Amino acid sequence: MINIENKLSCIGYGLYVLTAREGEKDNGCIVNVVAQVADNPLRMLITVNKKNYTHDMIMNTRKFNVSALTEETPMKVFSHFGFQSGRDVNKFQNCETEKRSQNGILYIPKFTNAYFSGEVIDTMDLGSHTLFIAEITEAKVLDDKPSLTYSFYHKNIKPAPAPAKEASSEKKV
Repeated sequence: MINIENKLSCIGYGLYVLTAREGEKDNGCIVNVVAQVADNPLRMLITVNKKNYTHDMIMNTRKFNVSALTEETPMKVFSHFGFQSGRDVNKFQNCETEKRSQNGILYIPKFTNAYFSGEVIDTMDLGSHTLFIAEITEAKVLDDKPSLTYSFYHKNIKPAPAPAKEASSEKKV
């Protein structure tokens, strides 16, 4: 039997900042599954982990933005949007730049080559994640820099793991 888990890294993924707004609260998270699924009408899909606060906001409001990150994106963007919860911090409090699209939701213009606004038309429960199918209500190309792939992120942006500490050969008494 083939161990498929290690093979899934062969599938091409991008990295994106997914943003939502509920009431007066803005939030965002990092996602890697975004795809165009139809062109007439223009539709996309995203999948979001159910543990993310952004997931809950999209479930409630049925709207979101996706910022397509470029290869120039620094690790601080992933730390900021991916390694802390919007339930605990205001992720936009100290952002360098952000703008609102026509749907009133923020997108990230820095380190982004395009953004897409979506309005959810259907969902599917995938267990740990929800698949959202959305009509694209707005899209804008911001830059011609290459889109960031998951592979590029792992090879060039994500810090290498710290070397394991060697166990001391001395016995403690």
